[in-house]
Amino acid sequence: MSEKDTETFDVMELAEHVKKQRWWNKMFGKNQSGPAAEKYSVATQLAIGGVTGWCAGYLFQKVGKLAASAVGGGFFLLQIAHHTGYIKVDWKRVEHDVNMAKKQLKLNSDKPPKEIRTKFNEVQVFVKKNIVLTGGFAGGFLLGLAS
Repeated sequence: MSEKDTETFDVMELAEHVKKQRWWNKMFGKNQSGPAAEKYSVATQLAIGGVTGWCAGYLFQKVGKLAASAVGGGFFLLQIAHHTGYIKVDWKRVEHDVNMAKKQLKLNSDKPPKEIRTKFNEVQVFVKKNIVLTGGFAGGFLLGLAS
């Protein structure tokens, strides 16, 4: 056998490969034996979904309040600046630009792009396979919004 005929293979240790994976890929990803989340009991899946949902809902509430305050405060400052004469707003131009944006959105909303349809289908498959986990997440999310 010559050197050209020999093949070389990289040896990868399974433990190192698992350590390199992200935790969400381990939990929800496509493994040989299915997602790790399916291996837990119903109560554990509900608890995992509920806790992660509550955290997401709580953060969503806090960030939403901050964003609403920033946008509202910005409009408030613009109105004060406009009424005191610091700035002049061309309202006809603003209306024209808003109408153009509406037309563009209406044209683009007829058929969503392929990437969005693909992601939506992936989400549907995930929800169907992990209905207990997603149910817990939804309940926890709503509780997080309320707290």
